[in-house]
Amino acid sequence: MGKLYFKKSSKEEKINHLHPKKETVEFLLNYSKALRVNEYKKMKFETLLN
Repeated sequence: MGKLYFKKSSKEEKINHLHPKKETVEFLLNYSKALRVNEYKKMKFETLLN
């Protein structure tokens, strides 16, 4: 029974083996560079600068 607590679940094993595509990483980086969040009187406005 004690061994069950030390065995990695299949979900943890999948997380350790994630290798995103280069295109995916580039897309996320470019999106985050273009995103601007402006705050005005307790309101937030998200703008994409593309």
